[in-house]
Amino acid sequence: MDFVMKQALGGATKDMGKMLGGEEEKDPDAQKKEEERQEALRQQEEERKAKHARMEAEREKVRQQIRDKYGLKKKEEKEAEEKAALEQPCEGSLTRPKKAIPAGCGDEEDEEEESILDTVLKYLPGPLQDMFKK
Repeated sequence: MDFVMKQALGGATKDMGKMLGGEEEKDPDAQKKEEERQEALRQQEEERKAKHARMEAEREKVRQQIRDKYGLKKKEEKEAEEKAALEQPCEGSLTRPKKAIPAGCGDEEDEEEESILDTVLKYLPGPLQDMFKK
C-alpha cells in the first residue's frame, strides 16, 4: 500500500512531509547558487543594454546620413530655431515687446509734440492762444 501511495503522489511526498510539519532539507550551497544566479541575471541585463545601445548608435548613424543627404534637421534643432525665431523681435511688428523699442523713442516724442504745439500756438492770434492754454 505504501508503494501505491508513493506512486500516486509522485515527488510530492517530500512536500507533504514539509506541510505536515517535517523539517525542510537545507541545501548548503543555496546561498552561493542564488548569488551566482543574481550575478548571471545582472550580467545578462548589462549585455542586453549594451547591445541595444550599439543598435541605437547604428540607427542614429543611418538617420544622420539621411539627414545630411536630404538637408533635413533634427526635431530638436527645428524646435530650437522656431523658438529663437519667436523670441527675435520682428521689425515693424505691432506686437513687439517694449524692449525692442529703439532708443530715442517713447517719452521724448511726447516732449517733441508739446514743443511743436507750443510753436504752433506762438503763431496763433492772442485770443486763440488763451483758449488752447486753458
